[in-house]
Amino acid sequence: MGKIKKKGTSGQAKNYITRTQAVRKLQISLPDFRRLCIFKGIYPREPRNKKKASKTSTPSTTFYYTKDIQYLLHEPLLRKFREQKALAKKIARSLGRGEVGDASRLEKNHAPRMTLDHIVKERYPTFIDALRDLDDALSLLFLFASLPSTTHVPPKTIALCQRLCHEFQHYLIATNSLRKTFLSIKGIYYQATIQGQDIMWLVPYRFVQRVNGDVDYRIMATFVEFYTTLLGFVNYRLYSTLGLRYPPKFDTRSDDTGAELAAFTLEGRSVGDAPKAVEASNKQTNGSSANQEVSREVQEKVDKVIQSAGLDNTKDEKTVETTEESTDAIDKFEPTAPEADTLPQPDLSVEEAGALFAPFTFYISREAPKAPLEFLLRSFGCKRIGWDEVLGSGAFTHDETDTRITHQIVDRPALPESALPPIPAAAENSATPKVKPGTRIPGRTYVQPQWVWDCINDGKLLRPDLYAPGATLPPHLSPWVKPSKGGYDPRATLAEQEEEGEAEIAEDEEESDEEMADASEDKKADAKAEASAEDDESEEDDSDPDMDVADSDDDESGSEEEIEDFDGLEDDAASESEDEEETARSRHQKELEAEAAGLPFSSNGGAADDKKGKKSSQAKKIASKKRKEEEELERQKMMMSRKKRKLLEKMMHSNKKTSDEAAKLRSKRRKMEKSEK
Repeated sequence: MGKIKKKGTSGQAKNYITRTQAVRKLQISLPDFRRLCIFKGIYPREPRNKKKASKTSTPSTTFYYTKDIQYLLHEPLLRKFREQKALAKKIARSLGRGEVGDASRLEKNHAPRMTLDHIVKERYPTFIDALRDLDDALSLLFLFASLPSTTHVPPKTIALCQRLCHEFQHYLIATNSLRKTFLSIKGIYYQATIQGQDIMWLVPYRFVQRVNGDVDYRIMATFVEFYTTLLGFVNYRLYSTLGLRYPPKFDTRSDDTGAELAAFTLEGRSVGDAPKAVEASNKQTNGSSANQEVSREVQEKVDKVIQSAGLDNTKDEKTVETTEESTDAIDKFEPTAPEADTLPQPDLSVEEAGALFAPFTFYISREAPKAPLEFLLRSFGCKRIGWDEVLGSGAFTHDETDTRITHQIVDRPALPESALPPIPAAAENSATPKVKPGTRIPGRTYVQPQWVWDCINDGKLLRPDLYAPGATLPPHLSPWVKPSKGGYDPRATLAEQEEEGEAEIAEDEEESDEEMADASEDKKADAKAEASAEDDESEEDDSDPDMDVADSDDDESGSEEEIEDFDGLEDDAASESEDEEETARSRHQKELEAEAAGLPFSSNGGAADDKKGKKSSQAKKIASKKRKEEEELERQKMMMSRKKRKLLEKMMHSNKKTSDEAAKLRSKRRKMEKSEK
């Protein structure tokens, strides 16, 4: 006889453990257990069968792996948690006795210090693993850097998050690692490429944040404590790879005056080399290209002399030289067929990203967001950025009338001079002259802030007149969403993405709707006129005895309407030829009538009839073509197996859904363009 198994010793009951059992096994409180799980990256699991996993009759809701809890038994932080608990008891005892000095001394000198360095090393064995998990860390730290200081969020935590975020931004500026950005409702999305890893994070807008009590800030603070340690290690590694000293020099006075990024100064053996490397490479390429042009001119003259002498033996060498010439431009992948899928194109190179805004000098107006614009412009090569004194210190210039400024970012509408406020006397007497709002300095390009984002996403400088102050901006689209086949592309024109005959069908529908509306209005007017006439007749002929009750004509017309002719099914080609013959016959008849009457024949009506006939024939052709395609598809589906037929029907359903949505958007755009015209 086999050995009887005990309940809860094998299977899911052994693999899973409840949260209450885990807390009892670790001998810590529930808040400390939550902190420990967040630090170690352990999260609840969902078993397949909760009844089998639970060892009691009551169904538990939260389960963990037993191996994970067993792994936590040897964690050094458990001892720190127990020391904190013992210290809290001593402080409470001292306060109960009224010994405030002893309580403060215990809290100051005997508080255990926790370090999370070993946990970062355990969770991320390689630096690439840390970079892959940096998205959530950056999003949370940028969020806490913009929060106001409250009892839940101390000012030390906010200052630490701000310092780490600015250090990371300085690395992106020095290496030109930023690639894409997008303005959304939630905030500003950024994407950077660091050592081959794409990192995307979200930065909230700088509005006044209202801290509600719905959020558990203790859990958020635990995540922030771990992520600050992680980002500190990542920043140290990134700075050391560039040969920069970490942490960078930080000026508290300039930070108090709103300098932000300008409050940090990078120090090291290669400081400034990364941005200047682009300029040096450009100079070298320009010089080498000039030398190549001179050498090519000389070589062409020599080749002419050799050819005239008949000693042309260097053709093979020329071909080898032309094939060996290397270009630094990024290759562009083109599809082999026009109906093939669009291939993903490579991003900007470091040199192109570092030289996008390099030759320009920008001035940021007071109403424009200074912090994201400064970060983006510096990340893409701009070295000289000015702004108003109200926005803080650290600018290249505070003088708006500086002649070196080439572009000014403005986010206010164009108002008449009468509506603009006057410049105060204190501003007129200041060192930096003030410009009246709405005035335009000649020789300067004025753009709205979206121009910077769209230029970065497109990888080139766009037309600034499309982004002029007060102009209707083009659509700001996400750089990560690519237009799919059969979907709607707002950047392309309607003619490029319309289906065959879609515009003509839409025009016919609009014309028919207009005719129906006109006919309904005419019917309403006729009905009103008839009602008024009937009222008049009824007043005049109230005493007339010889009134007809019914007419035979009405019965005849009703009987004629009830009779319907069935001509049978005709071929599409035959019906099209008959329509063309009828239109030609009617046009010839009109010409003969005009000639007999001695009047000139006007071809306008005939042209309109021809257009209508052509449209109707074209619509019939498209309908017949679609019907033939559907019949062919049904014929092919009959030859498929059940599994493949079901899969094809699902694909057709999803494609039809996307095409219908695209058609709705195209019709909406068609109406908007027609109303604008």
